[in-house]
Parts: sequence; C-alpha cells; structure tokens
Amino acid sequence: MPTSNELSLKTTMPVGLYSSKQLYVIEQAWFAQGNNSFALMQQAAWQMVKHIEILYEEKCLNEQLAKQGIASRPVNRPCRVSVWVGKGNNGGDGWLVAYYLQQRGWQVQVITVGFEKQDFVIKDNIESSNEDNKNPIADATKALQLALSADCKYRCFENIDDRSMSALPADVYIDAIFGIGFNRAASAIYQQAICAFNEAAEHVKALVIAVDIPSGLVASTGQVFERVAIAADVTLCLIARKFGLHTKDGLDYSGAVIDIPLIPHLANDNALIPIATLINSPNRLKPRRQNSHKGSYGHVLIIGGNHIDNSQGMGGAAILSASSAMATGSGKITVACHKAYHGALLTSLPDAMSMDLHDTQGVKRLIKEASVIAIGMGLGRDEKAKLLFTEYLQAAVAEGKPIIIDADGLYHLASLHRENHMLIAELKTHSKTYQVCLTPHSGEAARLLNKKVDEIENDRLAAITEGAAIYGGDWVLKGAGSLILEQQSAQAHVYVCGVGNAGMATAGMGDVLAGVITGLWAQDDLKHELRSLHQAVIIHGLAGDVLVNQTRNNDDNLLLVGQRGLQAQDMPAAIRHVMHLITDSL
Repeated sequence: MPTSNELSLKTTMPVGLYSSKQLYVIEQAWFAQGNNSFALMQQAAWQMVKHIEILYEEKCLNEQLAKQGIASRPVNRPCRVSVWVGKGNNGGDGWLVAYYLQQRGWQVQVITVGFEKQDFVIKDNIESSNEDNKNPIADATKALQLALSADCKYRCFENIDDRSMSALPADVYIDAIFGIGFNRAASAIYQQAICAFNEAAEHVKALVIAVDIPSGLVASTGQVFERVAIAADVTLCLIARKFGLHTKDGLDYSGAVIDIPLIPHLANDNALIPIATLINSPNRLKPRRQNSHKGSYGHVLIIGGNHIDNSQGMGGAAILSASSAMATGSGKITVACHKAYHGALLTSLPDAMSMDLHDTQGVKRLIKEASVIAIGMGLGRDEKAKLLFTEYLQAAVAEGKPIIIDADGLYHLASLHRENHMLIAELKTHSKTYQVCLTPHSGEAARLLNKKVDEIENDRLAAITEGAAIYGGDWVLKGAGSLILEQQSAQAHVYVCGVGNAGMATAGMGDVLAGVITGLWAQDDLKHELRSLHQAVIIHGLAGDVLVNQTRNNDDNLLLVGQRGLQAQDMPAAIRHVMHLITDSL
C-alpha cells in the first residue's frame, strides 16, 4: 500500500468504465470491420498467459523475500495451474490459456463446469467451424478442440467426489467460468463450483486470476448474488474496464485489475463514451497568493447539530463538518447549531464562529453573508427540525447560494418531495445556475427515490442518475466505490472514486465529506476543476487511506492506524496532510 509520501507523487490517469452492452457493441464493430473473432480470442489468451507468468514469478519472489529476506528468480520450479472453464466465450478464453500454458511447460489441469459428454469428442476441420465469424459458442468450441488436440488434461466438476479439490493442488487457479453476460443468480452446480474453487485456492494459498471478470460478479453493476463469486487476487480485464469491477461487491472480489485492451478501435473518435470514469488522484493545487486574506478563501456556513428535547443530541455531526471544511483551507467557518453545543464547538474549534440554530433571523442573515451553505448534519428528524430545514433551504435558494444537503437534510428533502412541496422544483431550477450537491448513502437514496435499499444497491448507477433527474444538482452516492454525478454543460458525467477503504465505514464519515465539499467550494480562488465535487471526494478518500497506511511521522515514530478503529475525528488532520501533499511548492 502507498505511504502518505508516495501519495504526493502518485498521479494516475482517469480510466473509462463500460457496461456489458457497450462491450458487446465494441466487439461487434470490430468484427464488422472484417476482424476474426477467434483470432481475437487467441490474442487475448496469449496476452493473459504472459501476464500470468509474470504474476506467478512475482508471487514466488515475494514468498522468498518473506521467508529468507532475499529474492532471486526461481529456477525450474514446477508451475501447476488449475483452469476452471464454463461453456461460454469466457470458457473459450480459459481453454486457450490452458493450451498456451501447457505449450510453455506448465502442468495444466482443466476443471469443466456444465459440460456434456459429447462436448469432449474431438472433431475434424475445427478451423472451419466458425466461418460466419459471429458465433461465440463456435469460438469456445474451437478453443476446447484445440486444447483437446494437445492432450490437455481435464476433469468434469460434476464427476469429482472430493469437492474440496484437495486432491488437485495447484500454484495458480484461473477462473474462466462466467463472463460479462452473467446477470442472475447461478444455478446450484455453478454455485458449488465457485465455492469449491475459492476453498481449494485458499487451502493451498494459490494465486487466483480471473479472466476478464470474476465469475459471479455482474459486470455492469458490481452485484454479487448470495455472496457467491470468485475471490480473485488479480483480474485480467479484456478490451475495456468494466464498471462493476470498481463499485459495490466488485471491490471485494476483483483484486488488482490489469487492462489488456486488445482492440485499438477504443482509441479513436468513434469509441463509445464510457458510462463512468474511474479516478484515483486529485488535481494539483497552486500556492495561495501572498496578497490575500481570510475573505479571499470563502465563508462556510454549517447548519446542523440540533438537540432534540429530552432526547439525543447530534452536535458532533456539525463540528465534524466544520473541522473538515477548515482543514481544506476555507477562510472562515460559522456553525449554526443548538446553543447547548456552543461550548463544545469553542473547545474543539476555537477559530470557528457560532450561531444559535433556532435563531432563524440570525441564521438567515448568515445565509446571506456566507459563500457556501451545508445543511442537515445532525439536524434531527422531528417536525421542528423539518420546519427549520425548509425555512433555511428556501432562504439559501432565494439568496442564490451553493448548497450541500446531507444526512437529516436529505430525510426532510424526501418528505418535501412526497408532499409535492414547491421547494423541490425551486431547488432543481436553482441547481441549473448554482452549485447544489446531495450526498446520500444507499439508505438515504432509497428514501429520496421511494425505493428499497436493495434496489439502490443492485444498480447504483441507475439510482444516482434517477436522483439527479428528480432533484437536480450534483450527487454523491456514498459506499464502496462511491459514485459522483456532476452536471457538466448539457449532460451529466459520472465518476467512480477509486480511493478510500473499509475503515471509513464508521459514524461521522459522511459529515466529514460534507465538510470537505463545502470547504473546497468556498475557495473561489481555485479554478472550478480544482474545487469540483469529484476533487472533494478523492481528497476525502485519500485522507482515509493516509490514516490507514501512514498518518504522520512524529519524532521519527511511525504511527500506523488500521481500518478497525479508524474514527471520523481523525480525518481533519489527514485532510490537512493531503491538502499539503497536493499543493505545489512556492
């Protein structure tokens, strides 16, 4: 994992992400130009074999280094590979990989899933079996026949008594069972095969490589049914990067992703526009002007931190947002929270100003003065809180202010939508001229869209697109591989956040994100792309990674923080650190 110092140097190019349907269109366009489909399959398999050999050698070197403290190239080490294939095109890739590896001296065994006895009859004239160049099954059959002609050993999974596969040890396990066409729960025998694959590979600590996409993962959404999918160490991604590899369950099953582009058509102007863009690094910032003051960097107003009568208090949410906004470099902060929390605010953030949340005239005066307003963090969900939310949101819209709505603000916004409140239409109109951002997690998005949480999670891209269509503005759908939708010119663009970690799945982390967005938006000395929504999400994710991998060096003592126990209150210091790393020197 990168250290915080490496984070300052690492800049990665954005990566286009595609759906299964788009991949099919790309392939068919390539074949329509007269290119042969089986030749493409052969090229893919050969490229994968080269990567497999490199990956296996790296694994051996790392194991030597861990055991002996030295690393040298392994000499004449037996390389055993278990290739698991299904009947489709992905299985055809697997047969060819097995064939090429055997030609290169590997000990190969193929495990087939879903095959019939007649599938293994060697046929004559296999070279002419796909003259129409349109049938992927024919390509898969041709690949199988080529492997059989080379006497590749195979076993049918259905006929193996010991489903733990302990009798078939291998150094590398290759998954070629399902491809990008997979989109529903697998049948029982395939579920058994996937579970047996994972168990066997884990038992011998083998290197697990998925062909194109881990079997059981839906390429277009990142969904895994019933938690049954190949747990890959590496995915060799063919032609173009799949959207599902980088959001939801895809992050847990894909491992490292290596691109094998294959089709140069993607590089020209006729290439399909990706459905999203994966981003891993922020834009770099220029130093501040010497001749500047606090007013040069914006005034943030945080509205939240309520105290429900004789019930819970949520002052920490507003304080977390304020401290995070301050960490990004905003000029000044005012927090409109319940007066019960003014002392806590003064203690934790002495450089922030306070206002009584229930002083409506005072808060509306601040709305008029502020550069950016964030509302909802710890606001509460009772009727009094709803009235405050409505009044303050109306004031922010009337004053033409950039607005971030989070947490309890989203709860009330959903209620207003169900009531057909005129403020929903006003907010949408407002968002066409001024920045507006909604930052729901899946539960909040479900309420906003009047859907079940599972419906949101099963197609996160559709959910964020629908949300923006209804409410307007930019959106962040938080979660594993957070989605960021930004309205750009006449159309929206979706980004997938490629940083952050599971340690950030803790209370208050969303409040921190709202603060980062607000703090960046307030700094209008920065060009738009330097304070964009996706820039804020990346900074937030990198701060979480800094805390997990390396926080700071105090007196040469490295402080390591694991994912378990990471707290939202740790984030502002890490955000400041990231802001420092991405800012150019004078």
